[in-house]
Amino acid sequence: LVIGFFMILIDTTIVSVANPKIMEGLHADINSVIWVTSAYLLAYAVPLLITGRLGDRFGPKKLYLTGLVVFTVASAWCGLSGDISQLILARVFQGLGAALMTPQTMAVITRIFPPDRRGQAMGLWGATAGVATLVGPVLGGVLVDSLGWEWIFFINVPIGVVAFVMAYRLVPRLETHAHRFDIPGVVLSALGMFLLVFGLQEGESYDWGQIVGPISVWGLISAGVVVLALFVVWQAVNKKGEPLLPLGLFRDRNFSLANGAISAVGFTVTSMSLPLVFYFQLVLGLTPTESALMLVPMAVISAGLAQPVGRLVDRVNPRYIAIVGAVCLSASLVWYSLLMTPDAEIVWLLVPSALMGVANSCVWAPISTTATRNLPQR
Repeated sequence: LVIGFFMILIDTTIVSVANPKIMEGLHADINSVIWVTSAYLLAYAVPLLITGRLGDRFGPKKLYLTGLVVFTVASAWCGLSGDISQLILARVFQGLGAALMTPQTMAVITRIFPPDRRGQAMGLWGATAGVATLVGPVLGGVLVDSLGWEWIFFINVPIGVVAFVMAYRLVPRLETHAHRFDIPGVVLSALGMFLLVFGLQEGESYDWGQIVGPISVWGLISAGVVVLALFVVWQAVNKKGEPLLPLGLFRDRNFSLANGAISAVGFTVTSMSLPLVFYFQLVLGLTPTESALMLVPMAVISAGLAQPVGRLVDRVNPRYIAIVGAVCLSASLVWYSLLMTPDAEIVWLLVPSALMGVANSCVWAPISTTATRNLPQR
């Protein structure tokens, strides 16, 4: 499951470093190339609530395998694209495949591992999430340098085939549940997410001003917030149907606090990769491959500690481990900010990378385990 999950997260960031080569290879302008990323993120983010419910209805294994096939075929289509329009369309399908897969990974983990063993599984899942978001841009640079931009997509094909065979053979079929679909909830959540994500993604392209006529970037973002607020209100008043997002879940203190913590850590880890890669390449003059080596301590330590920390989560109160991870995360960011000067010694930059690896292994597993610890199986 985490093999597929890793591919999904890598593809949210890997394209960023390939944009100049894609522009050159497909004779496209900058606005068109930005849509290569935007199309994927929109198609990925918008349907997530809906695909989670579909997994409950038709079985998480079926949805995961279906999404994996769509994602893998779309990856090949991306690499074979002869013009920018084809590439953007292929990225939409790749995002839809990712949206089908993502909710199923967590759903299967929480159902096949009992609470006292879930920490180990969440440790590996969390380490995968952290490493993928950091490694994506750097891996993209290495592939673009050595093989060409097409290979940031082609590399998914053999991995996808292996992931499909393993999931088909090893992931059990789980019990499904009949659900009524909350159509107004589906429409409101999809529309709200689209407006919000589109506005944030494309704001810079339009200089945070007007898009068409009276429609502005800030108008789209505001409309997205309003529609999502209406979605929450509808979930609260929809007593007869089955809400897409049961608000009663948030009465569980662990669930609410853990979601807030996951959001904060997710923002931090995802946003830090961009300035790091630019600093390594544009300020220090490192190649993409050398930039990748700068993050090796983080990746190795994060992966190495995933299982020990996961076992620890099952034995002690997860909040103590999460606090250690959050402190290490903050310390590594401050350390990086102090070291990132034009004449920095490269060897010293490896130290906060190592501390980030410790942080990465200590935040995801305990927070993710805490989120689902008290929830009933249904």
